Amino acid sequence: MVDPRVVIGVDPGLAVTGYGLVREHPDGSLEYLAHGVIKTSSQENDPQRLLSLYLELKRVVEHHRPDSCAVEKLFMQRNVKTAIRVGEGRGAALVALASADLPLREYTPSEIKQAVVGYGNADKNQVQEMVKLLLSMQEVPRPDDAADALAVAICHIHTNTRRLLREDG
Repeated sequence: MVDPRVVIGVDPGLAVTGYGLVREHPDGSLEYLAHGVIKTSSQENDPQRLLSLYLELKRVVEHHRPDSCAVEKLFMQRNVKTAIRVGEGRGAALVALASADLPLREYTPSEIKQAVVGYGNADKNQVQEMVKLLLSMQEVPRPDDAADALAVAICHIHTNTRRLLREDG
C-alpha cells in the first residue's frame, strides 16, 4: 500500500492561475486540502506579472509541501494572443514547480476530463460536480480556475494509480 501523498494541480494563466491540493490515502480515498487562485494585475508589466506568479506559486508549494505536481497542458486556442499569454503564465508556473524539484506531469484537457468524469468531452459543469463529489465537498469549488486545478490533481492521482496497478498486475 502507498503512503498518503499530496498532489498539487495547477490550471495556469497569466491573469489567473488556479491551484488545488489533494491527498490520496492508502485506501484510494481522496482528501481535499486547499485550493485558490493567484491573480496578477493588468496594471503591471508582463515580466512583473510573471515574477509575481512564480513567487506566489512557489510560496504555495513551500507552504503545502506536495509530493508531486500536475499541470494542465496548453490546448490550441483560436485567439493567438490569449494562447501566448496563457503559455507565458504556464511557463512561470512550470519554473516555480520545477524549482521545488517535484515530479511533474502534464495533462491535456481531455485527459483530465476522462480521468475525473470518465468522458473526455465532458463539460465544465460535469467536471466540477465530480470534483465536488470525489472530494466530499459541500459545494462546487470556486472560482472555476481553482476547481479546474483540483481536477488536474485528481487526474494525476487517478492516472498514476492506474499505471501502478498495471505495473503490479
